Amino acid sequence: MSKKTTISESLHRTELFNRGDFFLQYGKPCIEIGMLIKGIMRGFVYDNDGNEITTHFYQENDMIIGSYIPKTNVVMSIEALEECKISIADYSEVMSWVNKDKEITKIVTNEFQKLNKQLQSRLVSLLNLNSVEKYELFLKEYPNLINRIPHYYIANYLGITPTQLSRARKQFINKCK
Repeated sequence: MSKKTTISESLHRTELFNRGDFFLQYGKPCIEIGMLIKGIMRGFVYDNDGNEITTHFYQENDMIIGSYIPKTNVVMSIEALEECKISIADYSEVMSWVNKDKEITKIVTNEFQKLNKQLQSRLVSLLNLNSVEKYELFLKEYPNLINRIPHYYIANYLGITPTQLSRARKQFINKCK
């Protein structure tokens, strides 16, 4: 007896990305949505001086999107920081099934809520916390990333210099002793 294929299973394909490959690039239409099966990715934007500003990290089981609205231009680039395996689907097609398929609706709703919570937390962190508090929040939100990604990306994400990150790490370790 063959297993019945669900609608959500028929919508996607799986692709591999090497370190440095882009899933989405700034300014291009957001036509695909992904679910990260394996690996780490980062979202980033460019400031007015052309410097990269890391805005988000994606890890296993995170949804990867560049815009909350299909076919609009992506507002950030998303790059693989290690070899990644991604389940990819046509964004418009997935969204056309929202409210028609309970499984898809639940997945999309939960992932949008998760992304929104992460973005709100990041904004509050950048505006209100010192470097040690930012580092503590990073460890809470991304407990498995500290040894998987270069620390200069973490510092950039936290809005501090690598030297400030080093000091914050030392203060955090001393605080935990």
